[in-house]
Amino acid sequence: MKKKGSTRFIVLLIGLFYIIVNCCLLGSQKTLAYSNLSKDKEKVIYLTFDDGPSVLTDKVLDILDENNVKATFFLIGNQIKGQEAVVKRIYDEGHSMGLHTYTHTYKKIYSSRKAFIDEMLQTQDEINSLTGIKPTIIRFPFGSRKHLNGPFLEQLHSCNFKIYDWNAIMSDGVNFRTPTEQLYREATKTTITEHPIILLMHCDYMHKNTCKVLPRVIKFYKDNGYEFKIINDVTPENYFPIKK
Repeated sequence: MKKKGSTRFIVLLIGLFYIIVNCCLLGSQKTLAYSNLSKDKEKVIYLTFDDGPSVLTDKVLDILDENNVKATFFLIGNQIKGQEAVVKRIYDEGHSMGLHTYTHTYKKIYSSRKAFIDEMLQTQDEINSLTGIKPTIIRFPFGSRKHLNGPFLEQLHSCNFKIYDWNAIMSDGVNFRTPTEQLYREATKTTITEHPIILLMHCDYMHKNTCKVLPRVIKFYKDNGYEFKIINDVTPENYFPIKK
C-alpha cells in the first residue's frame, strides 16, 4: 500500500510539473501574439500639406521646426514664383516635397491624361531648378477618386510617379474659416483606425486657422506615441480604391 501511495504522489508531481510548464508556454505565446499585434498596428502619421508654397507655408515650417517634426508638402507649380525661398527652406530643413499639378485648375488638369502628366512634370522642373531634386510623389487635386483607373495608373508608373491620397482630413480645404476646434476634432478623431495615418491639411495664404491648431495636433499625436514620417519615393503608395 505504501508503494502505491508513493507512486501516486510521483504521478501527481509529474502532472503538476507539466501543468506549470504548459502554463509558462501559453503565457509566452500570449506575449508573442501581443507583440505581433503591436507591430501590425505601428503608430505612424504623415503630416501632409497641399496648395503651397505661400507666405503661410513659412509659418507652418516654423511650427514644425519648434516641435522637431518633419512633414510632406505637395506643391502647386505656378505658386512657386515669389516663394522660391520657401521651397528651398522645405528642402533644406529635411521635409519632403511632392507634386500637386502646375495650375490646380480642375477642368484643365483633368481635360486629358497628357494634360495631367504635363502639369506634374512642369512642377517637377520648377522644384528641380531650385533644389536639384525631381520629386516623383504626386497627389491628385481633390483626390484620385473618379480620375484614376488601371491604364492611367500604369501610365503614371511609367513616368515613375507614385500616388498618395489620404485617410484623415481637415476641412480647411473646403472652408479656410473652419473654427480651430472643429479642425482639431477632425484631425484627431478616434474613428481614424487605418495605419499609417496620412493627414491632409493645407498651407495656402488663407489657412491661418490651420497654423493655429497645428501645434495642438502635433502634441496629440506625440502624447499618443505616434512617430512622424515623411512621404518619399520608397513609401508604399496609398490611393483610393480603383473601380473596375
